[in-house]
Amino acid sequence: MTASHHAVDLPAEAQVLIAGGGPSGLFLALDLASRGIASTVIEPRTAVDHTRPRAKTTNARTMTHLRRLGLADLLRGAAPLPVDYGQDVIFCTGLTGSDAHELRRFRNAFQLVPGRYGPQPECGQQVPQPVLEEVLRNAATDNPLVTFVTGWSVTDAGPAGGDATGPHAVVVTDSSGDCRTICARYLIGADGGSSTVRRSLGLRLEGGSAALSNVSILFRSQSLASAIALDPAVQYWVVGSETSGMVGPMDLEGTWWAIVQGVDPAVNVTTEDAAAMVRSLVGAEVDIDVVATDPWTARMLLAPEYSHGSIFLVGDAAHLNPPWGGHGFNTCIGDAANLAWKLAAAINGWAGPGLLPSYGEERRPVAARTIRDAAENGKALAYHFADTHLAAPGARGDAARRAANAALAVKQSEFDSLGLVLGYSYAESALVVPDGLPVPAEDPIRYVPSASPGALLPHAWLADGTSLYSHLGTGFTLLVDAGAAGATAAEVAQPVLAAAARTGVPVTVAVVGPSDDGTHLSQVWGAGTLLVRPDQHVAWRGNSAAAAGAALSVAAGWSPTSLETLRSIRADAVLP
Repeated sequence: MTASHHAVDLPAEAQVLIAGGGPSGLFLALDLASRGIASTVIEPRTAVDHTRPRAKTTNARTMTHLRRLGLADLLRGAAPLPVDYGQDVIFCTGLTGSDAHELRRFRNAFQLVPGRYGPQPECGQQVPQPVLEEVLRNAATDNPLVTFVTGWSVTDAGPAGGDATGPHAVVVTDSSGDCRTICARYLIGADGGSSTVRRSLGLRLEGGSAALSNVSILFRSQSLASAIALDPAVQYWVVGSETSGMVGPMDLEGTWWAIVQGVDPAVNVTTEDAAAMVRSLVGAEVDIDVVATDPWTARMLLAPEYSHGSIFLVGDAAHLNPPWGGHGFNTCIGDAANLAWKLAAAINGWAGPGLLPSYGEERRPVAARTIRDAAENGKALAYHFADTHLAAPGARGDAARRAANAALAVKQSEFDSLGLVLGYSYAESALVVPDGLPVPAEDPIRYVPSASPGALLPHAWLADGTSLYSHLGTGFTLLVDAGAAGATAAEVAQPVLAAAARTGVPVTVAVVGPSDDGTHLSQVWGAGTLLVRPDQHVAWRGNSAAAAGAALSVAAGWSPTSLETLRSIRADAVLP
């Protein structure tokens, strides 16, 4: 269905109504569609604004989510900066001339690794948020299960008939003030930091803001690329005594971005000011054509809860992350991926009473951890390392640069953050079955692949050249190591398939392995069998066939006391 802002295209009812068609809202709609669930997305913007690129880092986890929806290659094809261009972040005293000294380099930042990537099926991708949004918009427009309506905003929401857990009367309004009401069974607030949906729940984001602001500058320069004296990088962090901040290429055609850090929020930055700031950063009188400026302040904000009844918050409506490390947008996509399969389960009739409430229980701690790490990185910005001697010749300059190199080690978790990107776990969730075995220590940098219940399934490239993730179904997957001793795959699978037949929970059985280096996967997993959730997290591991069957019901949100209820309501239902 094509996107439109005509009132005639507004449906009177929606199974799932998503307020906000930014990255998290559109991803949620497309993920639901991949599970056969229709949704309506209401988005006020009729087009994306390319002068405000905002997020530029799509990490390996988000790229793997996009791969699951068949969109990873499309996004890479649309990205103006290929991964092969550069993978490093360089801290320096300037970009041009004899004063351009490299202070420290972080290699393969943001999981930018050319060629085949190991920890996930996809490596990271530098791409401006507007480009990503256009890829998602096109996919939504082409998907018959997504009704994507632009030019309208959700302006109010309340229970229809007085029952907060029942359908909602959602008021949408266009720019002329014309109003319509849509009755929605599930309402999703993906409508940003000033979310109308969150306000309808009486919730406020809690936290604080940085003391100083920043100014993003989009500019064009035909001479800058040839003037740079350093190696290609996706980001240059300029540590300067007058102006400090970041510069990076937006594309290979002369468009660049800069972020000047540590700006007084009361100062109005003119176009002339912005051009002067950029010249100060790069260290030369290159041509600068300022396209747009965008002042902003880093915020560390988190909603006290993520849902109420059948209303859910995703993305910036639930949390605002500082951008240091590029986690904000990626955390938003993680929210949508967690919620999508649970909503589909509820609509298809196999969700236990604990499934939908687990969304906030699982995702809120991830956002809190990410905000904490980004806030710490926000305490060590470029201007914090400024020293008037950094560009000096001779022994004094050498000493200052050595000191800066050592001090900048604190920035590693901002660029080498695989522990945050892949090492988050839902181990405390009621949907996973703990096994009591040791788990890797939480670390923002170091990622130790683990099949501990709640953890992300450790990725492997298999001997046949395929990704382990390619063998996962859209529902739950029972992974059986082909080389594991003991029970046969059929013996392990039988109780799980019997439980699936009783309950309607979709299950795929996959016998896999070994990895491309000959390793049996059970050596990595710590067991011969894993039950993997639709979002690629481990729900259970072990070798007991009976335990695997019981674990499936727990993972679908059914406590042992409610299993008989589940069997009775699914007895004559159609499987999803």
